[in-house]
Amino acid sequence: MKILIVEDDQEILRPLRLGLKTAGYITDAARDGERGRFLAETSSYDLIILDYNLPKLSGRDITKQLRQNGNSIPILMLTVHSELSDKIDLLTLGVDDYLTKPFAFSELLARVRTILRRPPNRIGQILQFGDLRLDTDRFVVTRKNRPIRLSPKEFSLLEYFLKNPSRILSRQEIMEHVWDENADPFSHTIEVHMMNLRKKLENPGRQLIFTISNRGYKLDRQD
Repeated sequence: MKILIVEDDQEILRPLRLGLKTAGYITDAARDGERGRFLAETSSYDLIILDYNLPKLSGRDITKQLRQNGNSIPILMLTVHSELSDKIDLLTLGVDDYLTKPFAFSELLARVRTILRRPPNRIGQILQFGDLRLDTDRFVVTRKNRPIRLSPKEFSLLEYFLKNPSRILSRQEIMEHVWDENADPFSHTIEVHMMNLRKKLENPGRQLIFTISNRGYKLDRQD
């Protein structure tokens, strides 16, 4: 899953990105409100972690503009304001949850996981396609109840396919959703990870991920 962090304090941003990466998430980052809003409007994310006080455009204003434009992406607001009226204002504006600074990373991670369980296309904490199951919180993948060990990137790649079953995913889409902004679009990293993922997933004669010539890849049942 891919998370946008909009935070201008490097002392908060750096460990936050590291901690979320260790937990298996892909992150992009912006250090001012205008850049954060631009990324939120032009890229696809599963969650935004948004600081309230930002240069150029506040977290409150970003939330207001996104919601007015019909963007329903979940938002976790980081704020120094602890007054009840401020919290009510944020929730009324459309923030999904908030966390008062300073905070423990373990609490932030718990809030992130709680928010990400809410979308209707997920059944509890499990994504399933036929005999393939992926547990997003326990970082467990099984096929026919047989555990499959995946790297964090392979796990994220499979999760994206499971959230988009039977749909052709272009190379660009996969790059945008599974890799961060520092990835080289001209490298063969997608092809290498796809090859390794297929080897781990597929039983003889039971292919799951198909290559669609000149279009991309698709998770589908074999006829």
